[in-house]
Amino acid sequence: MKILVAIKRVVDYNIKVGIKTDGSNVDIDGIKMSANPFDENAIEQAIRLKEQGKADEIVAVSIGSSANQDVLRHALAMGVDRALLVEHDAEVQSLEVAKLLQSVAEKEQPDLIILGKQAVDDDAGQAGQMLAAILNYPQGTFASELTIENGEAIVTREIDGGTETLALQLPAVVTADLRLNDPRFVKLPNLMQARKKPIETLSASELISELTPRLSLIKVAEPPQRKAGIKVDTVDALLQQLRTKEGIAL
Repeated sequence: MKILVAIKRVVDYNIKVGIKTDGSNVDIDGIKMSANPFDENAIEQAIRLKEQGKADEIVAVSIGSSANQDVLRHALAMGVDRALLVEHDAEVQSLEVAKLLQSVAEKEQPDLIILGKQAVDDDAGQAGQMLAAILNYPQGTFASELTIENGEAIVTREIDGGTETLALQLPAVVTADLRLNDPRFVKLPNLMQARKKPIETLSASELISELTPRLSLIKVAEPPQRKAGIKVDTVDALLQQLRTKEGIAL
């Protein structure tokens, strides 16, 4: 079984980003970048399936500029077998990501595709579902457990009020939640070895002809600051404050 894992390069989750002075976007110049945490869960689960003898090959793919090689080498250091970079210097949105991954999937013919459930930069949470729809594959989103049994992917996912278990006929698309596993620590010797491994490169324009964004970013702004609270001694005083200060009819 071959597994395809998609990785996005995002601002490291420990970093607090600021906003550009003109409000056009967040300012990431000189900011530490890393693999999307949910995608690390996807990588870890793919490696565990291989260690269990359920998979023969794991291919990691990332979409972006040559800078994305760092997250692919991180995946190689974790234990994936091959890395593939779809080069595109401009921003790609969820639908374009899904279409590019569709082209990669048609080329690689994986039995299972695993993505993070969302990226921590835009929190869209759309690419996996769009990819499954385009490929007409069954999908298991927000997976907290994933096993392979009798040619099916058994996915446990969290829903409102409980969990749901699905049996997906392969090939299938699964999106990983943080509860799926704890990604392994990457050792320095593995990182050094990963630097020597080749990364296959494809041009995004060769895979799909239409890469025009369908959404435009108008403005980025800080959320409004909360007003200072006050303390009251009695319920009557609280009700009076709500009526006079907040205009709430009680």
